[in-house]
Amino acid sequence: MKIGSIINGQEYKEEHRETLSVFNPYNQEKVAEIALAGVEDVNKAIDQGFETFHSTMKTMPAYQRSNILLTTANLLEDRKESFAETIAKEAGKPLKYSRGEVDRAVQVLRFASENAKHIYSEVIPMDAAVGGENRLGFTKRTPLGVVSAITPFNFPLNLSLHKLAPAIAAGNVVIFKPAEKTPVSAYMLVQLFHEAGLPTGALNLIMGKGEVVGDALVQHDKVQKVTFTGSLPVGKNIRKKAGFKKVTLELGSNSPNILFDDADMKQAVEDLVKGAFAFSGQVCISAQRIYVHHSLYDSFLKEYVKQTEALTVGDPLNENTDFGPMINKEAAERAKTWIDDAVSNGARIATGGELNETMLAPTIMTDVKSDMKIIADEVFAPIVSVIPFEIEEEVVKHSNDSVYGLQAGVFTKDINRALRVADKLEMGGVWINEISTYRQDNHPYGGVKQSGIGREGVKYAIEDMTELKFIGINLNEKRL
Repeated sequence: MKIGSIINGQEYKEEHRETLSVFNPYNQEKVAEIALAGVEDVNKAIDQGFETFHSTMKTMPAYQRSNILLTTANLLEDRKESFAETIAKEAGKPLKYSRGEVDRAVQVLRFASENAKHIYSEVIPMDAAVGGENRLGFTKRTPLGVVSAITPFNFPLNLSLHKLAPAIAAGNVVIFKPAEKTPVSAYMLVQLFHEAGLPTGALNLIMGKGEVVGDALVQHDKVQKVTFTGSLPVGKNIRKKAGFKKVTLELGSNSPNILFDDADMKQAVEDLVKGAFAFSGQVCISAQRIYVHHSLYDSFLKEYVKQTEALTVGDPLNENTDFGPMINKEAAERAKTWIDDAVSNGARIATGGELNETMLAPTIMTDVKSDMKIIADEVFAPIVSVIPFEIEEEVVKHSNDSVYGLQAGVFTKDINRALRVADKLEMGGVWINEISTYRQDNHPYGGVKQSGIGREGVKYAIEDMTELKFIGINLNEKRL
């Protein structure tokens, strides 16, 4: 299967183009071949998008945008199995989780469809200011224009739609660059939008390498906003080069989860197995640090290891598989070196640590130090550290001792302590009696510190994909 960029409805996959092969991370079978785009393709896509915005999308009524998004949701729901199998093949995500991703993607589209019809403005009480008598003031939210959306491999459908759907709901056009490792679901998604009636130039797909097309997507003077999910180094580079453009950055994390002495340990263990190892830990808000009150530590660790070792490891396309490969061999080998480095500095492997090609076994670490990579950096791998603590102030301090601050989980039956700790944690979001890895598609999602800038979640993304315009009217019959 050879696929290429789609610009104004035309696919670009000529024979002279450089190509890149996409392989199934589990068995290395070839999934697709991409005809790569260059800077000239990006410029063409942006120019076409700019024209489509001014000729069509800028004036498209809200009910039409809503209907397109709803139709896309219904089409995606009808083709759930096809998309789920594609994600399992190109990303190595177990089928059960791939199906869950499609379900969430459908929900994102429906949220966007609803919110497209509820982009409200407000009337300003102008007479609240001296001299404001007989004046009317109100605001309008207007679309930005061209949005560059750069998406990661780990949720190739849902995280893409967290950018595309709000942008379209707000009346923008999108230049969409998916991860090179997972392009097929993106290609299928763009075709779905066109089938649903979206004007062809309103969503242009760029199949290119970030190092080749990235600057053009970020720096072009017709691009009004860049929205990116990915690594901290790339995010910093985008922030530096974007200039005065709006930017939303969803970057790294090393999410803490805290179990106090009154936590429901049975439920916490079960949830944290999923929270640390779903999709091989390749989740921005994966449970990476688990702080357990010393009174529960031994019993928690014993049960946590037991349930982790009970995971079914294997082919992502097998219905029973809980745990599959990492995205490629390089990522798995990098994670293994972090484990080895920690062990050489005194850490202990409670279970896991074995590497076979792309399969890194679910790994639980103990006796870790705060300056180890597996604690201080984002592992983005199936590695979790379990750490004992004694008092609240201590665990809050350790949780905040990071350049990151995306999401955290706090487990306790004491509501006063739960809210007190939630306020003290330096995070974009805190879940009480829920794992850090849990995310709904309608709440504000984003980080503080170096975990990012801005918020996603459909309603909140729409707000940032519009400009607030003020309009004032002087109602005085005579002007002095």
